[in-house]
Parts: sequence; structure tokens; C-alpha cells
Amino acid sequence: MEIERKFLVDAVPPGDHPRRALEQGYLAVGEDGVEVRVRRADATTTLTVKSGSGLVRVEEEIPIESARFESLWPLTEGRRVVKTRHLVPLDDGLTAEVDVYEGALAGLLTAEIEFPSTEASRAFTPPGWLGREVTGDERYANRTLALRGAPRQPV
Repeated sequence: MEIERKFLVDAVPPGDHPRRALEQGYLAVGEDGVEVRVRRADATTTLTVKSGSGLVRVEEEIPIESARFESLWPLTEGRRVVKTRHLVPLDDGLTAEVDVYEGALAGLLTAEIEFPSTEASRAFTPPGWLGREVTGDERYANRTLALRGAPRQPV
């Protein structure tokens, strides 16, 4: 189970934050919100199944060998997201994962914060650098960004 909130941001906050390169491609995306993707985060490769949308989702992540990733990656052509993820520490031991998108999504920046409980997510007061909240806005789901690109204009 993952509990997270998502925000738009204008820039990565100042500081020397750890970061990693991410490539993810979608093998299958169902109309019911189920998705199957492969991801390479630096040298780590995984297969992930997610279901649901909004604040609380079911997620199962399975490590796969690099060779398996390479054999599945071509099957995601036209359904990919490439980004650099910056890990920005927040209060209460939380971390904002600030994603700076590349390619066709260049210029889009989002931040996701994962919480230990729905209560913690409700109690969270976003720092000023976080912009408009887009939790549950399907236009900003990574699967939608991979399939349809960035929304024309934030609403």
C-alpha cells in the first residue's frame, strides 16, 4: 500500500540533494487504474504493478535482472517517462521526491511525498515551495504523462 500526495513545483529547492536518473515504461495500463511498468533507477531495475488512484494505492514492486529489463523495455515504446528524481528532506522524517521530467515532458516538475498513514498525510502542512496539489488529478499520473504527455495548461 502506498499513501502519497503530489504537488506541482517551480524548481528544485536549493541544496545538494541526492538524486538519481529514472526511466520507466508502461507495459500495460488498464482503464480501471491497474498498471504494469518497468523502471530503471540508476542501476536498479524493477517490475511494478499498481492499482487504484488518488491518495491510497496498492503497489507491488519486484526486482528484475537488467537483462530482463532490456528485453521488456522495447515493449514500452511510446509509453515512457524519463526524469531525474531529487530527494529533498522535509520535517518529521518525510522526503519530497522532486521529479524533473525530460524529453517531451521537459519543463514539468512534480513532488511526491509518501506517508506512513492517511492520518499523517492529512496532518501534513506543505512547505511554501510546494505548489498546487495535484493528488488524484489523473492528468499528472505518470502513466497518463507517458501515454498523453503533459497537460496543456495547469488548471
